[in-house]
Amino acid sequence: MMDNTHKQSISIERIPLEEASRGIRLFKEGLIKYLLVFCSLVSIFTTVGIILVLAFETIEFFKVVPLREFLLDTEWTPLFYEKHFGIWPLLLGTVLTSAIAIVVALPFGIFAAIYLSEFASERVRKIVKPALELLAGVPTVIYGYFALLIVTPFLQNVIPNLSGFNSISPGIVMGIMIIPLISSLSEDAIYAVPQGLREGAYALGGRKLPTIFRVVIPTASSGIVAAVTLAISRALGETMIVTIAAGQQPRFTLDPRVPIETMTAFIVQVGLGDAPTGTLEYKTLFVVGSMLFLMTFVMNMWSQRLKGRFQQEI
Repeated sequence: MMDNTHKQSISIERIPLEEASRGIRLFKEGLIKYLLVFCSLVSIFTTVGIILVLAFETIEFFKVVPLREFLLDTEWTPLFYEKHFGIWPLLLGTVLTSAIAIVVALPFGIFAAIYLSEFASERVRKIVKPALELLAGVPTVIYGYFALLIVTPFLQNVIPNLSGFNSISPGIVMGIMIIPLISSLSEDAIYAVPQGLREGAYALGGRKLPTIFRVVIPTASSGIVAAVTLAISRALGETMIVTIAAGQQPRFTLDPRVPIETMTAFIVQVGLGDAPTGTLEYKTLFVVGSMLFLMTFVMNMWSQRLKGRFQQEI
């Protein structure tokens, strides 16, 4: 009888302890949940804040400068005595250097990804892939001086009438810089393709190269598109390479041999104090930033649509 009473008292004591432990666990889980929600809201509010600042300053700019002049004028001289606010010289400079970078990076990045995923041994892959990714860790200012002091003099011996500042050398060096983005992310996408798809193609008589380009690459196309989109965004937003090696002369031209100015280089120029805060010249910083943001946003939306189309076809 006493033993039963003792056991009953022990079980009664355990119930409050278990309830207290459960309450502490639920409190910790709730705290972690709210912490995660807070972290996600910080990123959202930061993005919204950036958009609002850009939008407010852009509206203030267009209260003074007509939108027609901004879109149709072919000169950009907001810091000169005779002011022009046509965005096309900066836009063409940005597109030109980014296009050269993608032309350089895309084939090297894709072929490197195919080699690492389909041909290299596991030992070689573990060595080469991290070594390739080291390129992404090199400071961009070093890339800029490499383009100015090494690549440009070399190209001047090959390309006639090439200026000391141009869009070819920074475009090539930017392409080298973004190769790891394309190769690493594309390699991950190709490596993730199920082995059964390859074996099925081999069973139907397919050889290795046709299997890679007709089965593996289309299956991994969504990841490859995401990698290329990220690389293009990186090229559009690059600052130091074009600031150092491309020159700061906004020109309405697609000639890669002459000095140009990109949108990011102009933002650096204004940010260094060439225009007093609050002036119309200073507000051009936000207008150019809005254009750069809009370009990146449209490109990302297009890539998402393209990605969805590839997935439906597969």
